[in-house]
Amino acid sequence: NALALHDELLKAAIERNGGYVFKTVGDAFCAAFSIAPDALNAAIEAQLGLKHQVWEETGELRIRIGLHTGMAQVRDNDYFGPTLNRTARLQSIAYGGQTLISQAVHELVRDSLPTSVELLGLGAHRLKDLNRAETVYQVLHAQLQNEFPPLRSLDSLPNNLPIQLTSFIGREQEMLAVKRLLSASSLVTLLASGGTGKTRLSLQVGADLLEQYPDGVWFIELAAITDPGMVGQTVADVLGIKYEAGRPITQTLIESIKTRTLLLIIDNCEHLVSACAHLAGSLLQRCPNLRLLVSSREAFNIPGEAIFRVPTLKLPDSKSKQTVESLMLYEAVRLFIDRATSVQPSFAVTNENAAALAALCSRLDGIPLAIELAAARARSLSVEEINSKLDNCFRLLTGGSRTALPRQQTLRALIDWSYDLLNEQERTLFARLAVFRGGWTSDAAESICTDEMVQDWEMLDILSSLADKCLLTAEQTAGRTRYRFLETVRQYAFEKIQATGELETLSMRHLEYFGKFAAEKSALLTGSSVQENLSLLKTEEDNFRAALSWGYDNSSLEAAQLAVWLGQYWYLSGSLLEGSDQLTVALKCVDVEGILELRADVLFQVGRIEIEKGDFHPAAAYLEECIVLCRQLDKKRRTASALNSLGIIAIHHNDLVVALALLEESLALQREIGNEEGVASTLCNLGNLMFDLGDYQAAQALVEECLAIEKKAGNKLGTVTALINLGNTLLHQGETLRAQSAVEESLAIARELHADWYAVYSLCSLARIKKDQGELSTAAALAADSLRIVREVGDKSAVASALVMLGQVANLQGEYSQSASLLCEGLTIQQEMGEKRDMLNTLEAVAGLYVAKMQHNGDSNAAKVDALRAINLLGAASTAKVSVGIPCSPLLQREIDSQLTQLRCAIDEEQFTSAWEAGRIMRLEQAVACALEANCEQH
Repeated sequence: NALALHDELLKAAIERNGGYVFKTVGDAFCAAFSIAPDALNAAIEAQLGLKHQVWEETGELRIRIGLHTGMAQVRDNDYFGPTLNRTARLQSIAYGGQTLISQAVHELVRDSLPTSVELLGLGAHRLKDLNRAETVYQVLHAQLQNEFPPLRSLDSLPNNLPIQLTSFIGREQEMLAVKRLLSASSLVTLLASGGTGKTRLSLQVGADLLEQYPDGVWFIELAAITDPGMVGQTVADVLGIKYEAGRPITQTLIESIKTRTLLLIIDNCEHLVSACAHLAGSLLQRCPNLRLLVSSREAFNIPGEAIFRVPTLKLPDSKSKQTVESLMLYEAVRLFIDRATSVQPSFAVTNENAAALAALCSRLDGIPLAIELAAARARSLSVEEINSKLDNCFRLLTGGSRTALPRQQTLRALIDWSYDLLNEQERTLFARLAVFRGGWTSDAAESICTDEMVQDWEMLDILSSLADKCLLTAEQTAGRTRYRFLETVRQYAFEKIQATGELETLSMRHLEYFGKFAAEKSALLTGSSVQENLSLLKTEEDNFRAALSWGYDNSSLEAAQLAVWLGQYWYLSGSLLEGSDQLTVALKCVDVEGILELRADVLFQVGRIEIEKGDFHPAAAYLEECIVLCRQLDKKRRTASALNSLGIIAIHHNDLVVALALLEESLALQREIGNEEGVASTLCNLGNLMFDLGDYQAAQALVEECLAIEKKAGNKLGTVTALINLGNTLLHQGETLRAQSAVEESLAIARELHADWYAVYSLCSLARIKKDQGELSTAAALAADSLRIVREVGDKSAVASALVMLGQVANLQGEYSQSASLLCEGLTIQQEMGEKRDMLNTLEAVAGLYVAKMQHNGDSNAAKVDALRAINLLGAASTAKVSVGIPCSPLLQREIDSQLTQLRCAIDEEQFTSAWEAGRIMRLEQAVACALEANCEQH
């Protein structure tokens, strides 16, 4: 049969070229060669043999081949080790008919390639072993297929799985068991004490299953999170889902992922188990294609949970005589050897040290972290010496009862031992570093942890020494080195610093350092450096949270000042919920006399964030108090900014006379103090006000003045906003092409900056233009993209605008039920926010829906009902616009006049007049209630 012929061809090709088939798994062949050119020749011969073979009903059989070279362990006529694993990972990213080789093989064969063979560099690719990227080459042959899709490496699949600097040893059976559980259960919990390798096991399972989850495998680390309320936000941050104003974060997560197929790996849940269990239960009830793989020391105990207790690594019996060959059967030993050779390349297992190695691994209970810490000592100690010192340490801690040691106590004993082996400087710094959360840089460590005992010039050497001893890790990202504790080790170090009496001093330094850091980076959140500094601030979020938490209880004014400096970060990054919560606490810290300036700053920051959340009433109260204090203190810059923000609220509430007074006063102050950035912002808002008043030429002039200032200053975010507003004013003056050009320019800049929040308004404006041009599919796509982003950001007003735009497009596409749902959802948000202008525009959009339904309704009585409702709503909107002073733009008036003409043709004049008058006497609340009935009728 075909499979037998396949096996015969492969075996012959391997053996003719000096190879040895040491294992077959299904239809896979594992072969070893003495030299790399022989392996390459065998691969080419096998591919050619299959290509030229005449196949019958099965069709051509195509195979994937991966070639790699390196050291391997031999036992029972089989090979084991990282080289074998990497070869398998290389082969797994290929396609049928494709042969891939590693960089190591390339170096050995490139100068002796067979005729008609070439090597094509495919670049560096991360393989599923999660180690460093491998430079991959494809073997090309004139008679074989040479064109294939992109390789199926980690780089081509959605994930955030971190690079692992060490190899993954053993755990084959555990991986199979966890995969089986995941195929049957939506929640799998890995249970074990600290240091047993739960994290690494879950990451490797996730890497192996990447192709089963088209929407990605995502790693969520909770070790640095102390607030249960931040669990959902942390998951959302990893998935790129931001806070949605007015909705619980759990609901936002559900809406975003309920149709997606993805795996979430949630690590270190034990200290937040209740919050994690609640979130998991809520997500799994509503998201059928979601799988959760979590690690914890305590089960969630919710329905559907499958528990897998992660065992320690397989251990040799220390009482039995061991040889080098017999020891290699055990995962704990292989892990020790791998880590020991990484710090001491000359390390080797011999029959002389085999017994000591077996005893050492046994005494460490096969705990991976414990073994790695012990192996780090192979740099300067023999296995026998490590075993001897470890034995003495255990006796000291347990009174000689080694056999009854709980595993966590064993791990603590080993960390104690590693700690005791440090010199005085290393011990001091090790303990002090526990003040950090989520990692740190050497600069931060130098500023916070140095004194006459540990001097700044010694910092890098001591950090490197601690990393070499596996007590911390060093990670390089974007050219920067960042240090981090494993959480178990951090907790141990924290106990040490508590015992020294230095914690309060260090925490104060930590608060001061990150206060200065926030002040420096927040001052740079303008111009072309916005995204870079937002990224730097985001990296330190855990440290900011820790500093604020400690500071609110111990140094409240410094904590409040830090919150002020972070206000711009929370505002621009869309972290509105966290910003609001933190600044509200900060406000309580400055509720005393004598610190009025700081209180004014807190009031301004929290007021501005509340505006973006759409919570205008508390925002107004904060800003009004801010202005009172700033006038008292003669702080003109802050007064002007607060007046500007208060003017925005007045515009949203259609208090245009009040808005004009506020903005004009703001502009005068900004010009007086020479604050060009403030002048530009206020001009932009004045332009919005003139637009709302229907004076489009005045609006255009103001926006163009703003745009000139922003471009001169190189403020790209400000330029985006000005271009959007310019586009809107041009559109309402009939200059569609110029309007489109301005909006497209704004969108291009926003995307260049990766500023999704700003892109929202560009997308919505462009959607309106495309709708008016009849390009409905394009308009719908743009509006949908806008809605997706703005829900993440949490701007309620923009959410409503995007919903209404989508509803209008759906109406034009004949999707009346969908249109009603979208329009009414948008109208409900506008009603909650009290945005009268937008409510009236949406009432007219709902009237447009009734007109469209009337025209396509085959039932004359139902069509008449639709017509009467449309007239009611248009009459109500007309009266309300006059009463609140909202002009109707010529663009919109033409559309309304067209609808009224159609309605007059549908019913007699008496009915039209009666319905119109009935609408005119409606209160706004009644009209909104009538409009919301449109959604009820469709469902």
